Amino acid sequence: MRRQLKFTRGFHVALTHARTQAATMNLAPGGKEGGPDNFHRGSDQWLFVLEGTGKAVLDGRSRPLKAGTLLLIERGVRHEVRNTGETVMKTINVYSPPAYRKDGEPLPPGKGKVRSP
Repeated sequence: MRRQLKFTRGFHVALTHARTQAATMNLAPGGKEGGPDNFHRGSDQWLFVLEGTGKAVLDGRSRPLKAGTLLLIERGVRHEVRNTGETVMKTINVYSPPAYRKDGEPLPPGKGKVRSP
């Protein structure tokens, strides 16, 4: 599988495989994704920051983000990603197993053991 990534505004599923999925996310300055009710019941998420700065809030704890940061967001962890910088923050996100349909809507939880939120 191969895909040329386009970093357009918002969140976009790029590729999905039976066991993994990749997506891009662009956040404008001051923008955010997620929140206190956002968590993946059945998927771990790896977030890699390509450009920009921000912070991730994982179960209420803040983690700084900048270009080159790789962050694991484990299944069941409530999280939010915020752009705290003055330029667009671009990320690549990998989910295992897949967490979203092609249109970006969440998939139902997978069958594995899930950490309670």
